[in-house]
Amino acid sequence: MRLNRRELAAMSFFSALILTSGARAETAAPAAEPVAGIDPLILVDPELRPILEHIPPLDLGMYNLEAVRAAQFPPALPLPAIQPQDRFIRGGAGNPRLRVVVLDPAPQATGKAAILHIHGGGLVVGKPEVAIAELQQLAADLGAIIVSVDYRLAPEHPFPAGLDDAYAALEWMHRSAGELGIDPTRIALLGESAGAGLAAAVALRARDRGELPIRFQALRYPMLDDRTALQAPPAHVGTFIWNWQSNSFGWASVLGRKPVMDAAPEGAVPARANSLHGLPATWIGVGTLDLFARESMIFAGRLVEAGVPVELSVVPGAYHGFDTMVPEARVSATFIASWRSALRRALQAN
Repeated sequence: MRLNRRELAAMSFFSALILTSGARAETAAPAAEPVAGIDPLILVDPELRPILEHIPPLDLGMYNLEAVRAAQFPPALPLPAIQPQDRFIRGGAGNPRLRVVVLDPAPQATGKAAILHIHGGGLVVGKPEVAIAELQQLAADLGAIIVSVDYRLAPEHPFPAGLDDAYAALEWMHRSAGELGIDPTRIALLGESAGAGLAAAVALRARDRGELPIRFQALRYPMLDDRTALQAPPAHVGTFIWNWQSNSFGWASVLGRKPVMDAAPEGAVPARANSLHGLPATWIGVGTLDLFARESMIFAGRLVEAGVPVELSVVPGAYHGFDTMVPEARVSATFIASWRSALRRALQAN
């Protein structure tokens, strides 16, 4: 099997876990019954199956966190691709030096659309470089400046550190719109997994404060609800890539305690927001085998009820992160085209 650049990147995220495959996770889900005795692999889209042979089903926890963080990712695409530039701005409280990675397709142009990108990683791992090649291509395709924020990670920096940093990046984009050549009325949020959850939290904070307009948010398989960690899913859901144990660890790390049904810190969990009224138009996409499928669909339904324009893409036979791992699969190509098209339409000048 030949692996492309993105597949290698996805695999590298988990390669460090192979070294600790004999270790036990710090949390254990109650046993769940498979669907009518079916092997979960059979439910995976055939084009998405082969790469799973290279990624063992391992759980993220304190015992392997540093190994995962040390995993290496492929470098940025070389010239003539848009080259990433590091900038340092004031972050959230306690973070005077926040790194943001800027991809500007036309540095001399004005009135450009802009995207604040927030990377995934369960709120505990990751950095902008994880998705840098994809962002280079996206900036060129859309003609939009992209700012990817290197927010602080849990458990060293629990809530609200990561959210504060992401919001600080949005503030900087608005404050520096003239310098960056940004049209402040055409700023969108883009995130995947935990980054998509943070994007939703940024949108909620911006709505509540009424100070930073956001045109659109694109949420790829978003991590929205800590209550997903309170009950093990059916055995075919969340089996691959990002599982219940890893999700429980991520939420416990950012909250500073294990999730509980009754409450969470205000602003920490987008799915717990009392109202979704007034949020920007939203695109949400997720696979049917993703641990986040149910919470994504519920959140989309609440957006509909709140009168927020929303587009929902649910992909049969797809697991977490499938589109970055096997981008050439037909279901991936359709999924990628959907969120990119939604961003393109949303960011068009009035």
